[in-house]
Amino acid sequence: MSATKRVLLAKPRGYCAGVDRAVVAVEKALEAHGAPVYVRKEIVHNKHVVQTLRDRGAIFVDEADQVPEGALVVFSAHGVAPTVHAQAAERGLRTIDATCPLVTKVHHEAKRFAKDDYDILLVGHHGHEEVEGTAGEAPDHVQLVESTEDVAAVVVRDPDKVVWLSQTTLSVDETMDTVRQLRERFPSLQDPPSDDICYATQNRQVAVKAMAPHCDLVLVVGSQNSSNSKRLVEVALSAGAGASYLIDVAGEIDEAWLDGVGTVGLTSGASVPELLVQGVVSYLGERGWADVEEITTAEETLTFSLPRELRTRRSRA
Repeated sequence: MSATKRVLLAKPRGYCAGVDRAVVAVEKALEAHGAPVYVRKEIVHNKHVVQTLRDRGAIFVDEADQVPEGALVVFSAHGVAPTVHAQAAERGLRTIDATCPLVTKVHHEAKRFAKDDYDILLVGHHGHEEVEGTAGEAPDHVQLVESTEDVAAVVVRDPDKVVWLSQTTLSVDETMDTVRQLRERFPSLQDPPSDDICYATQNRQVAVKAMAPHCDLVLVVGSQNSSNSKRLVEVALSAGAGASYLIDVAGEIDEAWLDGVGTVGLTSGASVPELLVQGVVSYLGERGWADVEEITTAEETLTFSLPRELRTRRSRA
């Protein structure tokens, strides 16, 4: 690899349309209703974003029963199960659903296949909010498959009525490895009507794959609880990067990581604001990595309209 100090900056990186929509939804709710606005779970998985909104008057809670009766609560981008909507209704809560439309699509798929009495094999991570929300749409029909190691234990009622769905933020390659093994056991396994892994997750992984073979080190800006950010570290290593680390901010970089490094790759997860990436660019620039080249593998133009609760309010204004 090159001994010249340079930075390869992956594009696309950072905010996706679903994250942008969710964060703006909380900001607009605060503007329209004033503080406090309650948010169930982290609106997106990024420490900086959550703290910034908390400073503006958002109160983050784990469950709807922690929200005072009649108050306003925003549901996070990861989606919620029907039981959460029911709990909010019982408490008379005013709700704004900031679920990413791509996650909502997977919820609709789960309901549709459950209605047709399919066994649904949901590829995803146990305990992740998105998985809990999707599984909650059809708890009697969904089995979680976390990895290829779980495939042998899957039991279905009718091998001709099986479909797989997935968490939207997974590694594309690892998911397809799991699906291939599932299909070996269940040859009639149906695919989702459309790709479940979100466009932004795929695009960020493709950009890292293009960049990683040329990098001694790949830094991924993102929080530890961000599934798609952690996957980018794995993708970078499997694609040939010398080393890769996940950091929230530039201050978390260990100087030892930079010893003997020529090319540093830099990207960020789908819930990361660009200012955090630019903080890393500045950090590296001060230490001699001033040559920055953007590696572009796709252009993203998708946007989502705000949740309908906020659209209605704005149209009346």
